[in-house]
Amino acid sequence: MSIKLKSQLKGKLKRKRINVFFVFLILSFVILIFSKLSKEHTNTVAFNIDKINIPEEIIVINDSNTVLNMTLKTHGFKWLSFYLKKPKITIDFKKEIDKNDSSFVWNTSKNFSFIAKQFGEDVEVLDIYPNTLDFKFDVNAVKKIPVVLNADIQFSSGYDVSEPFTITPDSIEVIGPNILVSQIKNIKTEPLKMLDVKTDIEKIVQLKLPENNTNLKFLNQTVNLSAKVEKFTEGRVKVPVTVINIPNNRTIKYFPKTVDVTYYTSLNNFKTVEAKDFQVVCDFSKIASNQSYLLPEISKSPSTVKHVKINQQHIEFIIVE
Repeated sequence: MSIKLKSQLKGKLKRKRINVFFVFLILSFVILIFSKLSKEHTNTVAFNIDKINIPEEIIVINDSNTVLNMTLKTHGFKWLSFYLKKPKITIDFKKEIDKNDSSFVWNTSKNFSFIAKQFGEDVEVLDIYPNTLDFKFDVNAVKKIPVVLNADIQFSSGYDVSEPFTITPDSIEVIGPNILVSQIKNIKTEPLKMLDVKTDIEKIVQLKLPENNTNLKFLNQTVNLSAKVEKFTEGRVKVPVTVINIPNNRTIKYFPKTVDVTYYTSLNNFKTVEAKDFQVVCDFSKIASNQSYLLPEISKSPSTVKHVKINQQHIEFIIVE
């Protein structure tokens, strides 16, 4: 047999011995693990609480009592299952809870057997901490909350909305503890920005709902925004000036008797707007002493116009003796 062949055989035998050694090492480790897991151990583990059968009209408002620390005696295989996933324990609000004016109270001494039954015969419950759990609650309230549009909408030159923006629904229902619901005055939309608008608006807008508040339920997450957009133009009419609240013992003369009023309206409504649709008044009771002019104000204008403006800022007057 050549020296080279002898060397190859020795190498193979050496590798085989190493492989056999590692196989026996792994088998020994597995046997050791199974031996450990088959033995009983005592330890304490934290269980998350799963609350069931809470009355529909009630909502628990403190979630600080979410863990029960339980000392258990069981074999290692069971402990392995506890460590692989976060274990839960169930508390039944119909059977295991005492209710007072403002809270539900769970007591270890009264409910030890209910807890123990949730484990198999191979698990012995030795201790439960804390001894009591106090769940604060409130009665669910339902309230309609108005929706407020938070938008920056810029129109193309000569375009505007012919009617107010329509939000559907204009209010949404919120359900939750009265102490929380009563604090909500309105719900804004998420910021909306639109540029160079010259066609009708039809858009679904997200609502900006309160964050990190699982105790509140909002029946809508979005609203529909709509508006009719039309071509607009400027109009001008001459409107008579009326002076009101002149004292009975006073006579005045004022000028001018009419003023120019400009307004902005859609092309569709332009021909329907007339001077008689406007009213300009000056309130004599609002003048200061030694003031020789009146301030004209728009007291009436049609719903189809916007940006109404009086071109005459002052109405001069004199008192006739």
